[in-house]
Amino acid sequence: MELKKRVLALRADLDNIYSRLALAKDSSKLLVLQQKSQADNFWQDSNSAQTVMKQIAKLEAKLKPWQSVMAQLKEVEEMLSLNDKSLANELSHQVDLIELSLADLKSTLKYNGPYDDHNALVSIFAGAGGTDAQDWAQMLLRMYVRFAETKGWQTQMIEESLGEEAGLKSVTLAIEGEYVYGQMKSEYGVHRLVRLSPYNADNLRQTSFAKVEVVPKIDTDDEVDIDDKDLKIDVYRSGGHGGQSVNTTDSAVRITHIPTGITVAIQNERSQLQNKQLAMTVLRSKLAKLQLDQHQKKLGELKGPNLSAEWGNQIRSYVLHPYKQVKDLRTKYESSDPESVLAGNLNGFIEAYLEFSLSGEQTHRS
Repeated sequence: MELKKRVLALRADLDNIYSRLALAKDSSKLLVLQQKSQADNFWQDSNSAQTVMKQIAKLEAKLKPWQSVMAQLKEVEEMLSLNDKSLANELSHQVDLIELSLADLKSTLKYNGPYDDHNALVSIFAGAGGTDAQDWAQMLLRMYVRFAETKGWQTQMIEESLGEEAGLKSVTLAIEGEYVYGQMKSEYGVHRLVRLSPYNADNLRQTSFAKVEVVPKIDTDDEVDIDDKDLKIDVYRSGGHGGQSVNTTDSAVRITHIPTGITVAIQNERSQLQNKQLAMTVLRSKLAKLQLDQHQKKLGELKGPNLSAEWGNQIRSYVLHPYKQVKDLRTKYESSDPESVLAGNLNGFIEAYLEFSLSGEQTHRS
């Protein structure tokens, strides 16, 4: 009787999760995409085909663990219906394993936002602090690249603007992997660094700021439908690093979304078409984040981002002198090992933020 209760509880739990996550809907969507990928002319449009294959891979990665647990539970239910007492020990062991697997899977439910399973675009902008701030922006970039490496994620430089003496004025990095946006969204805001300045002749203590923007990477226009009439597109001569065609063709692209005033400029790719496609991806991503923040269903109802308010949104302080500490001002989570944090050890801060977002409670650690 106890075993039957455990199995019934697992069934109720799984059915509830399937309903909440709309996994049946995702399964239907996956089937449609798989059928589409089997069409004879599927690879005639390689860009479209690659987009579909990425969607298939993402859905398969999301569904496979849940489908596996569901299949295991179904097998146990069928064996239990035989009322064969000799199977009791084996079934109890299988139920133990299913409960453990389900507990692991339920830990991913903290990524319950509409874009949490998406890849992310991370932009870093040097703020107050001159050369120190530009160096700080580069330190943050290195921190996120190393963090991505520890997670097995892929990174790609989208756009960068170098500082005059050192560091970066701004940079945008694409990060691809499992639940990237769900984890990286915790980094959105202003990051403050206090240290002895390596760019000051007197080696005085310097406070520097950098702003980090994180948006879900929206690759397809079916998630964010943008009216062409709302766009202003300018092309100009690229001024960045590159090969022989750089500075000889108008390949750089600037796209402005007129209703919100959001502007995206891309010049890293060699062709105007590639830069335009990438700029549209970045624009869709920024609009998706803005739409999410402002709880609006229609793009036409969006207001432009309040940059000055965002700039005041300091989320974390990194102190290297006169003491060593990294402290998140939202969750109160802290570390006394800033070198480790700057080397990419962000798991504690991200987990604390996710817990804080779910419960609203503050987590103290050191």
